Amino acid sequence: MAGQASSLKVIIAALLGNLLIAVTKFAAAAFTGSSAMFSEAIHSSVDTGNQVLLLYGLRRAKRPADERHPFGYGREIYFWAFVVAILVFAVGAGVSIYEGVEKIRHPVVITDAYINYIVLGLAMLFEAVVWWVAIKEFNLTRGRRGYLEAVQVSKDPTIFTVLLEDTAALMGLMVAMAGIFLAQLLDLPVLDGVASVVIGCILATAAVVLAYETKGLLIGEGADPELITGVRRIIAAERSILKVNEVLTTHIGPSDVLVNLSIDFRDEMTSSEVEAAISDMEKQIKAKHPTVTRLFIEAQSWQGHQRALARDATNTGD
Repeated sequence: MAGQASSLKVIIAALLGNLLIAVTKFAAAAFTGSSAMFSEAIHSSVDTGNQVLLLYGLRRAKRPADERHPFGYGREIYFWAFVVAILVFAVGAGVSIYEGVEKIRHPVVITDAYINYIVLGLAMLFEAVVWWVAIKEFNLTRGRRGYLEAVQVSKDPTIFTVLLEDTAALMGLMVAMAGIFLAQLLDLPVLDGVASVVIGCILATAAVVLAYETKGLLIGEGADPELITGVRRIIAAERSILKVNEVLTTHIGPSDVLVNLSIDFRDEMTSSEVEAAISDMEKQIKAKHPTVTRLFIEAQSWQGHQRALARDATNTGD
């Protein structure tokens, strides 16, 4: 629940900030004729729509499991995060690059550029506030990892999506300001169009990173290595176990982990003792790792497990 609250806080902050910025940018672009400003307005509009999609995804992901989806709908947030990546690439980057190329081919002199500077300055302030909210929440889960590594291992796409979007937004704002300033200083209106193309390239890069990361979550990523180590440590303390055949994990939601264990119990154990050991391990694992919401433990001999793996490999080869 804490993770959902953090995600909701970040998304709402980004939604309100981007909506205000988008309206201001469109007004400035219409008044001054700046291509870079128009690209920034499109960018903020796309970001606003993206936050709406992420909120919708969070709401859909909360639905309880049913007969059709016995493991729940947690992965729906991964789908909508992937849609966001597509929109950033197709709409944000595509429109910005197209607009920039048009202004390079047919340069337009910017009028009343001071309006652009005021709007861009305010936009930087608003984006910086949203970025700060996102980075604070991201740092709560990042731990000692680097930022790139933290994005790679994160299972909650909402926070790192907003963080990447806002980082790209701040970079785009700086490029837009530089493009408008140089276009005026050097009397080269074409530089305004060049800035728009650069903004499009920044958005495209952010979209590719988002798509790559959310694709992995959609396909199914394993749990954090620390969680797997913790599960193995609990199992190792159980004297009734002869060997751990396999530990399989997958995220079916940002805070919803499925764990499958194949364990070889000692031969002298009775069925009642095996059942008691399984129940005890389940209680310990779920108490130590609350994100493990579903746990399945299979009692299987090591030899039987190896034979099953060999059959699977043979069938796959066929």
